[in-house]
Amino acid sequence: MAALLALAGCAAQMPQNLRTPAAALTPGDARAAPERHLGSTVRWGGTILAVRNTATETDVEILARALDAAGRPEPDAPTADAAAGRFIARFNGFLDPAQYPEGRQLTVTGVLAGVETRAVGEYPYRYPVVAATAKHLWPEPTAAADWPWYPDPWLGPPWPGLGPYPWYRDPWYRPWYW
Repeated sequence: MAALLALAGCAAQMPQNLRTPAAALTPGDARAAPERHLGSTVRWGGTILAVRNTATETDVEILARALDAAGRPEPDAPTADAAAGRFIARFNGFLDPAQYPEGRQLTVTGVLAGVETRAVGEYPYRYPVVAATAKHLWPEPTAAADWPWYPDPWLGPPWPGLGPYPWYRDPWYRPWYW
């Protein structure tokens, strides 16, 4: 029973503010036929590209990524398919660009409000615009932990002169002594 509870505690859980049911709609679908999807509730996420503040609202430009079961954008998801692209999440009020820096992952829910054309370089790009009602800024990934080193009891003690460790730290390395 304890093992099941521990396993359930490790399972990814979607943040409460992102649990709004959303249509199976991608930014590519919205860009292709915006008039057909206006007013649809969406849950999209991705990598923040830019934050622009006006007097009354904030536009967050996001490079769309596929979402995992917890609603987190998958950083290694391909961006060349039809589901990918860019979109704008529009929030009422002010969001500090220092708290939403470029490269961080953000998931938003909201209503598809339309499509705006803005320049990406010199290319006119059509951005689906989401009137965001909820957001979740995901924590930055941490570096992989360095596993502690344990001596191999089959090769002898780990001090110099009495065994191959600490020079051979690969646990699968087994020198043959003849």
